[in-house]
Amino acid sequence: MAKVKRQERDIKERGEDLEQRREAIDRANREHAQLKLRRDDLTNERKELWRREAGIDQTIQNARDELAKCERNLRGTIGKAVNRGLDSVKRVVEEKQMSGVYGPLLENFTCEPRVFTAVEVTAGNRLFHVIVDNDRTASQILSIMNKQKLPGEVTFLPLNKLNPPRMEYPNAKNDAIPMVEQMKFNPMFQPAMRQVFGRTLICRDIDRASHFAKNSNHDCVTLDGDQVSHKGTLTGGYYDTRRSRLEMHRQMMEQRERLEAAENERSQLRHQLDQLEGKVTQVLGDLQKTETKQIQLKETFERQKMDIRTITKELQANRRALEPKEQSLASQETDIQSMEGALGTLTAELGTELLSQLNSGEQSEVERLGEEVQTLQQQLKECLRERTELETEKNKLENLLSSNLLRRKEQLVQEMEELSMADHRQELEMQTAELEHLCTTINTTRSRLEEVVASVDDHGKKIKEKETALDKWKTMEREQLDSIEEEAKAMEKLANKRSLLLKKKEESMRKIRELGSLPADAFDKYQGLPLSQLWKKLHKCNTELKKYSHVNKKALEQFVNFSERKETLTSRKEQLDRDYQSIIDLMDVLEQRKYEAIQFTFKQVSKNFSDVFQELVPNGKGQLVMKRAEELVPSADTEDEDSLRPSGSGRGPSVDEHFTGVSIRVSFTGVASETKELQQLSGGQKSLVALTLIFAIQKCDPAPFYLFDEIDQALDSHHRHSVAAMIHRLADNAQFITTTFRPELVEVADKCYGVKFQNKVSHINAVSKEAAKDFIEQETADK
Repeated sequence: MAKVKRQERDIKERGEDLEQRREAIDRANREHAQLKLRRDDLTNERKELWRREAGIDQTIQNARDELAKCERNLRGTIGKAVNRGLDSVKRVVEEKQMSGVYGPLLENFTCEPRVFTAVEVTAGNRLFHVIVDNDRTASQILSIMNKQKLPGEVTFLPLNKLNPPRMEYPNAKNDAIPMVEQMKFNPMFQPAMRQVFGRTLICRDIDRASHFAKNSNHDCVTLDGDQVSHKGTLTGGYYDTRRSRLEMHRQMMEQRERLEAAENERSQLRHQLDQLEGKVTQVLGDLQKTETKQIQLKETFERQKMDIRTITKELQANRRALEPKEQSLASQETDIQSMEGALGTLTAELGTELLSQLNSGEQSEVERLGEEVQTLQQQLKECLRERTELETEKNKLENLLSSNLLRRKEQLVQEMEELSMADHRQELEMQTAELEHLCTTINTTRSRLEEVVASVDDHGKKIKEKETALDKWKTMEREQLDSIEEEAKAMEKLANKRSLLLKKKEESMRKIRELGSLPADAFDKYQGLPLSQLWKKLHKCNTELKKYSHVNKKALEQFVNFSERKETLTSRKEQLDRDYQSIIDLMDVLEQRKYEAIQFTFKQVSKNFSDVFQELVPNGKGQLVMKRAEELVPSADTEDEDSLRPSGSGRGPSVDEHFTGVSIRVSFTGVASETKELQQLSGGQKSLVALTLIFAIQKCDPAPFYLFDEIDQALDSHHRHSVAAMIHRLADNAQFITTTFRPELVEVADKCYGVKFQNKVSHINAVSKEAAKDFIEQETADK
């Protein structure tokens, strides 16, 4: 009994806690719904910003395309050299971060479109002169351009060097106004503006321009671009305003401003997007936290419900178990009371005869009651049997109730709890809020759709108008093509007629040429005669001419032509004779210079050869000998130079015919009788003589680099020392790379490298002198 009460109290407490958790779940659901609405609002706002960003990106791309188009058009009106020069200046300024460069004159002023033509024809290419603060800046830019070999031409306007004269303008505002007053610019650029535009007046028409140019010493220009110089020259004609540089520059600046505005708007939009992304991230985080909280609350709520359900089942089971026990207890208490009353009666009757106190009627009544008791006992047995059956049926029903119906009842109650009025109300609120949000979105979308439909209609109308105009132009084009075709046919007829007339003209000219020279009065004499009379005279002349068919009619003309040709050829021959003599003189001069150059070079090399050989072979003597065709020329020190000089007549033998080669004579002992030719020397001596010749030429015409491959292989030790000392001394002004297996060159080397051949591959490494010497000694020992 106490357990049942405790369970009932526990169920009550858990029910109150369950109700609190239900309220917490409701609050979490409301918060979750609000966060979802907030998320949807932010998402829609972000989509709108994305749409605007896509539109701005398209606007930026269009502005960039238009800007590039304007720049191409503007650059197309400028020469290639000027374009390259402006690009080079821009590159130098950007690389060096230079200040004081203000760009072309065109970019530093504005004016009304109506004076564009006048301003442009006045300035011309000076519109692209670059304004700088001083001449030092201009010189620095030009120096860098020349140093980097940047292409292009550029003209600078240094503000510190510009000193335009002060001009006095006529007081005629209605007829002539100063051009510089129609321009807006920074006051610091006033010297440049006055330098270019200060002398010019804008006049109403060409007559007034001529008047003011003559009387006021000003250059004048009309709004149509006709110019009158103060010197009196008049310049003008048609000017195509579609190729106006100022108009192109204005369009370019508009596109640049449009591009900057769009880029600024995109930057602001991206800033808003970044902020919105942060808000969306925060809302999504809060939404995730709320969902996690909802899951935890629902799990706790379900767990609490499950506990209550379990305790309720235990309570019902305890109650079902307690009810028969209470009934059995009450029945047993009644039986005890009945037994106690029977016990008292029987105790009182104890000791008396059973029938002694009964009369006959009572005995009959006892017998009847006995029979009735038997009958009642029989009925009791029947009742007990029926009770047993009913209890069996009751147990079945109780089992059905506890195992099925009560569980179904609990399930239905749970569903009713889940579908409680509060949940319905909350769900209704959420759906209502979402419906309002969707209605707002639908209204916004419908408004936007109406705008798009209206825009589509407008564009459709414009397209129809354009198509109508296109059809009109196509009709005009067809008419023009038909007209052109007709004109072409007429032109073809005229061309055919012209060709026939040209043929007739050529035929007539040929006949005129065949007539030869005509008298001077031939044209005047027959010019006034009618054509029929001329035909008659022509026929008569032709008849007369047939008698003289074998006469050369052009004899006089040919004589004159050949005489003139003879004079021309004679003059040309005299000129060719003079040219021939000039060429002969030039050849003599060149031959003399060639001789002098050979002699000078030979003397230098011969002297250097003797000196170097004396240094390499202290006791020896060597000399170079010039050879010529007939005989061997004496040495350079003793030969007769006059005998070898080329003659001035140009008919004598040339230097190449005099000189046939150079021979070498050396003596390793210093004795003249032991002097030998090169062919008589040994291999080592030939190597030493060859090195001597190389060093002699090196002194005469030094080279920066020399490569020697085992030049000391055939030399003896003291000659190797001499060669090594010579190379070491000459290495101050040239670089020598040698390969050697001897220690003498290693001693004087500044750097040594070892070359090894391993695995069919050569390897080179820097080594010290000691390692190089060890390698050479080892190599010598192996040999």
